[in-house]
Amino acid sequence: MNHFGLRGVVGLLSVFGLLACDGDAGPKPGSPAPAGSKAAHRGTIGFSALTLKNPFFKIIADSLTAEAKKQGFDVVVSDAERDVNEQSKHVDNFIAQKVAAIVLNPADRIAIGPAVKKANAAGIPVFTCDLECVAEGAKIAGHVGTDNFQGGRLAGQAMVEALGAAGGKVLVLHFKQANSCVMRVQGFREVIDRHNQGRDSGKIEIVSELEGGGLQDAGFRAAADALQAHTDLSGIFAINDPSALGAWTALRQANKTTQVKIVGFDGQIEGKQAIKEGKLVADPIQFPDQMGVVIVSHIVKYLNGESFPVNMLIPTQLYRRADAEKDPALK
Repeated sequence: MNHFGLRGVVGLLSVFGLLACDGDAGPKPGSPAPAGSKAAHRGTIGFSALTLKNPFFKIIADSLTAEAKKQGFDVVVSDAERDVNEQSKHVDNFIAQKVAAIVLNPADRIAIGPAVKKANAAGIPVFTCDLECVAEGAKIAGHVGTDNFQGGRLAGQAMVEALGAAGGKVLVLHFKQANSCVMRVQGFREVIDRHNQGRDSGKIEIVSELEGGGLQDAGFRAAADALQAHTDLSGIFAINDPSALGAWTALRQANKTTQVKIVGFDGQIEGKQAIKEGKLVADPIQFPDQMGVVIVSHIVKYLNGESFPVNMLIPTQLYRRADAEKDPALK
């Protein structure tokens, strides 16, 4: 399956609404700018990113900011640095600034709930992007993200292909604070379980789920520990590219880069380059640039009293070495 670019994603967006649940738009009025004119100033959007050190979230921030400006909004971008307490302070600040809307990459899918409820009480709509909030009683006006379960299934397929008839032992590098990563691992496990059904040989055994933190250093440490405990490890599924690259460094130090196959997730430029170089087998790739654009579109529709898909999930696509070798974005 070939990697497709912006044009392909835009084309897909026209059918995503058929897959998502339509919700009622919020009660706040607004009026769009006339066609061809500069958008009138409509207020400020507050965006609290999970971490701007990860290029994925930086792309979301940049695309959201650019699209919001086209629609007449100022944007305040704050870096939560993966700390839910810091992110809660961001929400407090946004409420004090009386922003028109808040966008979050939740640092913790449950612990962010009280901050969201504060915004709800203040009458400010909260949208989530990429990462979801699943806290009880927290009202989310709309979510735009990746179909992570579908992506996890693609990762499982890639692992089955990589290990072949021999099968083997597999490590999962997790990040359980993020609902997106929980869904990725569920999808991955579904495919592995289906692969193992009725087999006497060639089974794939998930021997451990370790916290990789979604970070390169943490992924390295977790993979190094797993290699000590399971010297015959055959595969690693990492829930994002940074942890996958950390795992590869651990394999290199243990002289096991040919023994263990790594499947990542994201499609960051570093991950794609690693696939081209043979360090990673494949990635289900995401489209963060589109997330920022679509979330602004949904904010505008909410303020205009229009309907929109309240839970839009953008499918991933499996990106292999053959795709990397044809990718003009790579060296």
